Amino acid sequence: MRPKTVLDEYEISPKKSLGQNFLHDPNTLEKIVTTAELMPDDVVLEIGAGTGLLTERLAAAARRVIAVELDERLKPVLDQALAAYPNAGVIYQDILTLDVAALFRDEPYIVVANVPYYITSAILRHLLESARRPRRLVLTVQAEVADRLVAQPPDMSILSVSVQFYGQPRVIAQLNRAVFWPRPDVDSAIVRIDTYEQPPVDVPDEKTFFRVVRAGFGQKRKQLKNAISSGLSLKADAATTLLTAAGIDPRRRAETLTLAEWAALTRAFAARTD
Repeated sequence: MRPKTVLDEYEISPKKSLGQNFLHDPNTLEKIVTTAELMPDDVVLEIGAGTGLLTERLAAAARRVIAVELDERLKPVLDQALAAYPNAGVIYQDILTLDVAALFRDEPYIVVANVPYYITSAILRHLLESARRPRRLVLTVQAEVADRLVAQPPDMSILSVSVQFYGQPRVIAQLNRAVFWPRPDVDSAIVRIDTYEQPPVDVPDEKTFFRVVRAGFGQKRKQLKNAISSGLSLKADAATTLLTAAGIDPRRRAETLTLAEWAALTRAFAARTD
């Protein structure tokens, strides 16, 4: 049943403040499930259960589905939609406050989500930095964000560096705005991220890596020698020396660096003796 019909029945109106745009197109829903490549023994974390249309399909394909939904008004809708699926449960909580590592412990899981676009980056950070990160993520995101996730030099951002440090992102499909209700004001895309067991580059530790990356991107359009100097509290000549030691021209800008170059810069920073 279409979300508008269901929500009208329960006298529920979508909240723009929650970024509620409900997916209802059957072909798109099936595309998402197919992209997730679920096996009968898989466990799924769904973010944003909505009216349960995707949750039902996930529950039919996987062993267990844990859906997280912030809007408790949707409880009677989801109770009805999932009544036939004892392997699906809903947690009414903000995903950003959910302890994912405690929820899954040593159990592998896959994330499938039609996330509120205004917190996409925060959700990705919360999941990818978790002690128990998912094996795979399939997300419906704003098309502009999808492009940023898969960007390569010279168009890198702190988001693309961060996500590509943890996994390989791919844009699977562009979506017509008509597959949502209400229709969003922006274009959307399905993205799949396959996470790595170990980062693809050699760094001393994640904390130092991201400290260096944040410093590099801390001053937009600034040459790296200036951004690094400011962000890492180094003198200008020390920042130049650090970049040169990593094999990076100090005049370059953060968006031009590859993941391997960020790793080299991190190693040089960790090895400094000043």
